[in-house]
Amino acid sequence: MIDRHHNTLIMNLNFLGVAVAYGLLGMSLWLSTDMALATKGYWAMGILLLTLSLINVVKYRFDMRFSDDRLRKIEDARNEKLLEDALKEDA
Repeated sequence: MIDRHHNTLIMNLNFLGVAVAYGLLGMSLWLSTDMALATKGYWAMGILLLTLSLINVVKYRFDMRFSDDRLRKIEDARNEKLLEDALKEDA
């Protein structure tokens, strides 16, 4: 229960940080008078696509770790079953 509360707190803090960063970046692009509108759009698209790529990388790494954990549990259960069968044969 405590770990879940801490994880939720950390996630909310991270979401708030990302929202503030996007807000400040958007304000910076909006108020910048030295850049053409096309350049601002190019920067905005680049930042959006970078964010999507980072989300995908984190998701795939999480999925790989989850898959590895599941395979390890299956192998552990299989090994335990084999040991139980071997002990029953000896008895």
